[in-house]
Formats: sequence, C-alpha cells, structure tokens
Amino acid sequence: MTKVFPSPAALAAAVGTHVGSSDWIVVDQDRIDLFADATGDHQWIHVDVGRAASGPFGTTIAHGFLTLSLIPVLVKQVYRTEGVAMAVNYGLNKVRFMHPVRAGAKVRAVVDVVAADEVPGGHQVVLKVTVEIDGADKPACVAETVTRLYASSTHS
Repeated sequence: MTKVFPSPAALAAAVGTHVGSSDWIVVDQDRIDLFADATGDHQWIHVDVGRAASGPFGTTIAHGFLTLSLIPVLVKQVYRTEGVAMAVNYGLNKVRFMHPVRAGAKVRAVVDVVAADEVPGGHQVVLKVTVEIDGADKPACVAETVTRLYASSTHS
C-alpha cells in the first residue's frame, strides 16, 4: 500500500522513519537485454545466456546500473507526496552493489527517510533505498537517493 505524505514538509518531518516496501518485480532476460541495448553494455555476463551458464553466477545477471535504474519505479509504489509542483532527481550520495541479480530474480525496494533540508521553494530529501532480492541473504543494492521536491503554491 502506498503511503501518502500530504506535503513535502510532511515527508521531511519523517526523517528517521521506515516508509515501506514495494511489490516484487521480476528482472527477466528481456529487461536485461533491453538495458544492454539502451546503454551499449553487452558484456557476456549480462547477455550471453550460454556462456553465462558456465560463468561465476551460473546464469546471466542484471547490470548494476539496471538495478539502480529500477529505484524510481519501485519507490513510486512505496510513497507519494502531495502538493508537489515538481520533483527533481538531485543525485546520489552513495551506492553499493552488494549482490548480483540473476536473470529471473525478483527484487523490491525498502525505503527509509534519512535526511531532509529546506531549500528555496521546497525540500531536499535523502532516502536510503535497499533493493532486496527474493531469497538472497544480501541486498542487490543500497543507495542514498537525493530528491528536491518543490511545493505547489498551496503547500510548503
């Protein structure tokens, strides 16, 4: 269930809290191949199913940046903030790829609010997003995302 914050200020007030988890999504070979085509990264561990079967992971694995690029769609399932005229991806504080995502694996995002500051016209919010792999003992990725939320004129 998506948590709704009534304003950017309400999200900023949630520093130190766990927001929730997304649904699981499958990272299948088609998604991996499309990402390889989009980025030009056709390394065999991602796209050569035959060769990867005898490689270190026993199958193809998702690109680390593919895993990272899933964060927006996963986080959108966890929460939304009302009263936002514009949201801007401001960057990442740190990113770690801790475990490979094998083709066919399911992943989800777990979201915590770690910091928030007022900026002109809105708030800058830092989320810790942990991308978990169903059945794995380590997460695929842990990233601190930085987003600027600019309030509509009726909210602050």
